[in-house]
Amino acid sequence: MIEPGLPTLPPLLVAVPLLAAAGLAAAGRWLPRRAVDAVSIAVAAGVLAGASLLVAGTGVARVATWIGGYRPAGGASVGVVFVVDRAGAGLTVLVAALTVAALVYTWRYFEEVEAWFHVLLLAFLAGMTGFALTGDLFNAFVFFELMSAAAYALTGFKIEEPGPLQGALNFAVVNTVGAFCVLFGIGLLYGRTGELGFAQLHTALAADGRADLLIVAATALICTGFLTKAAAVPFHFWLADAHAVAPAPVCVLFSGVMVELGLYGVARLYFSTLSAVLPPARIGPVLLALGAMTALLGAVMCVCQHHIKRLLAFSTVAHMGMLLMGVGLLGLPALAGVALYVLAHAAVKGALFLLAGVLLNRLGSVQEADLHGRGRRLPLTGAAFGLGGLALAGLPPFGTALGKGLVEHELTTGGPHVLLVLFVAVSALTGAAVLRAGLRVFLGAGPALPRDRDREVDEEEDPETRGALRRAPLTMIGPALALLLLALAAGTVPAVARAAAVAAAQLVDARGYTAAALSAAPGATTGTALPATGWTAESVALGGLSAALAAALAVVTVYRAGALRPVVRWLRRVPAAAGAGRRCHAVATAPLQRLRALHSGHLGDYVTWLLAGLAALALAFGATG
Repeated sequence: MIEPGLPTLPPLLVAVPLLAAAGLAAAGRWLPRRAVDAVSIAVAAGVLAGASLLVAGTGVARVATWIGGYRPAGGASVGVVFVVDRAGAGLTVLVAALTVAALVYTWRYFEEVEAWFHVLLLAFLAGMTGFALTGDLFNAFVFFELMSAAAYALTGFKIEEPGPLQGALNFAVVNTVGAFCVLFGIGLLYGRTGELGFAQLHTALAADGRADLLIVAATALICTGFLTKAAAVPFHFWLADAHAVAPAPVCVLFSGVMVELGLYGVARLYFSTLSAVLPPARIGPVLLALGAMTALLGAVMCVCQHHIKRLLAFSTVAHMGMLLMGVGLLGLPALAGVALYVLAHAAVKGALFLLAGVLLNRLGSVQEADLHGRGRRLPLTGAAFGLGGLALAGLPPFGTALGKGLVEHELTTGGPHVLLVLFVAVSALTGAAVLRAGLRVFLGAGPALPRDRDREVDEEEDPETRGALRRAPLTMIGPALALLLLALAAGTVPAVARAAAVAAAQLVDARGYTAAALSAAPGATTGTALPATGWTAESVALGGLSAALAAALAVVTVYRAGALRPVVRWLRRVPAAAGAGRRCHAVATAPLQRLRALHSGHLGDYVTWLLAGLAALALAFGATG
């Protein structure tokens, strides 16, 4: 039974942040800084509370809200609809929780920031919330663009510096091209069906029953736009550039939930609309292959980085690949694992970015070469950073391990076994990269890197506080620790895993979604049996294996240079050995150098890869038909 007040909540969760943003834009210059902080945090906390009520109210039902009471008549409608199930409500909780964490963190992080930062963050919150809750494809595009516009401005917030300006430009142009792809795809679907709502589109496509080239083209176009936001290969090039220059609390939202929303858009589009005409055998293999390429490339690029924010950005690419593989399995247990993994990964990655911000403002850098051993006076930050690295690798009992284990179990039963190996390897590599940085920065382990080694950012970032902080205040370290606890709760509180299973079951239930949107019974329930989401010996073993591999790889990487240095010196004295060594090194590193060269920072290259990816995606969807 739906509580009477719940249908009024979804539009309020979008409208209130927008109204607060407008108010702060008008009056923020005259308000004290702490008043701006307090209002912003209160609004985000209000959205969190409202979203939590929606999560509680969608346990066995959905909440449908037609703005202005314009409900469908005879299956046709002209109104704007929000259709909220556990998946959308849960994502809104995650969006709001990370926004609260980011705003609390900025209480002392930005000493001289104006209210515009808070205005943009609240607009970003509204766009992400609307995208998660809307029941209309065109309105999803509108919220997609609101979210993107705020994200572009937040990336280039330090506009007086060339790095943020370049990162924001790359972000804006690449994602705008992706947005045009979404719009063109929507136009094709509208031309075929005359409908824009997810439920109406599903009904019209099911009645038509055709999956011809027009449907394939529309699917490829819309998925290209959403996968660009999700940073899937080859649409991912903008991500590291944006993360390297955006403020740390903004990176929390980018890696923690914005890219996940792109993945959610693909899943919502398929299960609520396109599943009527496109069978899993036509979509699943493409998403699996794309996810595998994304995970592998992201992991390789992650271990090559020595700029901590870029390292974390490429780990996001790798983990988005893993999540995309989970979605590509199109099975209920795998989707439950994906839902749980999204929550835990967002919390862990958000904590790591906040800790990177502490390093920047305590020590003035996020380059491993500059920070070697300087983090010894930050024991709490170092301990949290190391714990975050292990959680990222999938250490039980963190939720990352449980979510990963659910997907891995599906790979052992219904997917290619090589992907199981890839899951473990990617988790280990990304965790090892974080642990390697932690060993060098906080323990001074191994030889120091040359100060000009692999500088991915030409100009080092300036601290975003007024001078270096003598100690990390509670408002900066507290949110990071709270997010790590959230990741731990995702793996240890059974109710969280059950909620993820309900979210997955409602996501795949197109019939129940359509009934909730179009009938007079907004509480239409799902009859899908829930998958098991508890710990198994297999998930514990695979999680422990990936975490152990990550720790071992980190230690080997840190101490390798020192151990091999005498051997290298001796080989250099022998001309033949030196020549052979140089040739072997060139052959071994050539593919990696080419891979790094692809991430050139040139906007034209990035757009070219996006268009090539669009063409490849269309061909792949067509070839599997």
